[in-house]
Amino acid sequence: MTSWHISRVRRRRWGVAAAAFGLLATFLAAGPAVAVPEPGGEPGSKRVSQEQAADTRAAIKSGEIPGVDEIVTSDNVRHLVNIPKDALKGTNSDLAFQGKYAFAGNYDGFRIFDISNPKAPKTVSQVLCPGSQNDISVSGDLLFLSTDSSRSDNSCTSTTQPATEKSSWEGMKIFDISDKRNPKYVAAVETACGSHTHTLVPDRRDVYLYVSSYSPSESFPDCQPPHDGISIIKVPRKAPQKAATVDFPVLFPDGGNPGGPTNPGVSKTTGCHDITAFPKLKLAAGACMGDGILMDVSRPAAPKVIDRVQDNVNFAFWHSATFNERGDKVVFTDELGGGGAATCNEEVGPDRGADGIYDLVGKGDKRKLVFRSYYKIPRHQADTENCVAHNGSLIPVKGRDIMVQAWYQGGVSIWDFTDSAKPKEIGYFERGPISADTMVGGGSWSAYYYNGYIYSNDLVKGFDVLRIDDRRTDGAKKVRMDELNVQTQPDYRH
Repeated sequence: MTSWHISRVRRRRWGVAAAAFGLLATFLAAGPAVAVPEPGGEPGSKRVSQEQAADTRAAIKSGEIPGVDEIVTSDNVRHLVNIPKDALKGTNSDLAFQGKYAFAGNYDGFRIFDISNPKAPKTVSQVLCPGSQNDISVSGDLLFLSTDSSRSDNSCTSTTQPATEKSSWEGMKIFDISDKRNPKYVAAVETACGSHTHTLVPDRRDVYLYVSSYSPSESFPDCQPPHDGISIIKVPRKAPQKAATVDFPVLFPDGGNPGGPTNPGVSKTTGCHDITAFPKLKLAAGACMGDGILMDVSRPAAPKVIDRVQDNVNFAFWHSATFNERGDKVVFTDELGGGGAATCNEEVGPDRGADGIYDLVGKGDKRKLVFRSYYKIPRHQADTENCVAHNGSLIPVKGRDIMVQAWYQGGVSIWDFTDSAKPKEIGYFERGPISADTMVGGGSWSAYYYNGYIYSNDLVKGFDVLRIDDRRTDGAKKVRMDELNVQTQPDYRH
């Protein structure tokens, strides 16, 4: 047992009041509702029971969990700097990287940081362009932004509008970032059910975007079931203003997982939440609400599903996917409670709201996803902390499978899944609860490794930079990348 684990091990024996189970049951029944607000606001808050608040305060006093906003790390992780929110006051979301720049999504737009000195990032520009959730990626001189909330139009001065209005707009926005200090909005493409996330699948002359979204209700005119596929947008690099949807391939001809009541506690599949492409291997893995899928993307405009798995016992909402470096494993995440519930505790257990590790066996179109184990952070969190598996990336260590991952208020976990059946945490960073009395949404949305450092975008606290110093990850420091969009997985081996 390493020294950091001895110093921070927790053996909570807290009793959770019946109200907590009622709250969690509500999240499960409601499916994947994201516990974040319309642009411009902050994550919602909810009072917890007096017993839960008392338990949280007692755990803080005894040292079982960190104090409110207290930062703790394993001995091999250093917190270098935090950059608070500035002009953009909305919820922080995803990250992308290019050269010496980090691009940070926010429900109010996006922010560009100069990270040439990771210990002192500098803001280069901030672009106000509201539209949750502003999932972000970059390719060459282009930046792509997802809009998944009903807007009055496709401009950056649009206002929120009821999704029941036929004139509402949701979809993809495209910016020219050749001048990082002055990004220019160049195009927009409306997509069915908006764009919750998107994935770049680069081709020689064009960029293809796989747009993931899902149908929340039959009451939305622009998002009618069956919504059983993804929108594919083709963006000519030399003429991005001509970007357009070229296809909507059906990925679930049988309708996908029916969810509850057939499979209680499981989300019905009405689209995908996130897709990770591995262009070098011509593969992609999709996390699609009630289903996990493996796709052949050798023809970017015509992806083909070659395997599909479900977990109707422990997975509530298939959220995202990550390949290992060799492309013979896939880690899927389960966003139990939609990111707004306290699920990292003894009562929920180690198998729900966790990662599912799958081995890829077979060849070609005969490849299959075979389940091996679950991974969940071993550090129990307070009942006032939203915590569940969320966005992460590989740490490119030759011969090992190591990942860094965001867990909302569970912080940032660094873990090794080289042995698919026995994953283990090797480092972490976290803050104590935002409140000891109230469930306040916050924590790390995305935690990614890029050119020797870990970057985290905290929903509330801002942009964090971490460094891990550990013999098991030291080899990754030699890997240098010109660009990183985590949902377009690079081949780290060359």
